[in-house]
Amino acid sequence: MPTVLYVFGIRFFFYPNDHEPIHVQVEYQGKSAKIQVEPEVILIENNGLKPQIIKKAIDSVLFYKEDIIKAWHEIFTD
Repeated sequence: MPTVLYVFGIRFFFYPNDHEPIHVQVEYQGKSAKIQVEPEVILIENNGLKPQIIKKAIDSVLFYKEDIIKAWHEIFTD
């Protein structure tokens, strides 16, 4: 599971053989979430993360959106 980003103690990563739409998994202190990156940044799933951590995660995805998309294509596109 390649880590794409690590900020504020939050790990952003992809699962192997993942599927579109482009999204990123988020993990913080044993809790997790999934955030869609394209076509728009939205929270898809939250498994116990507090609202302030979700906000930091979404803000980070918005800030690093192009880097996350680039990493997705490098990993999942031939």
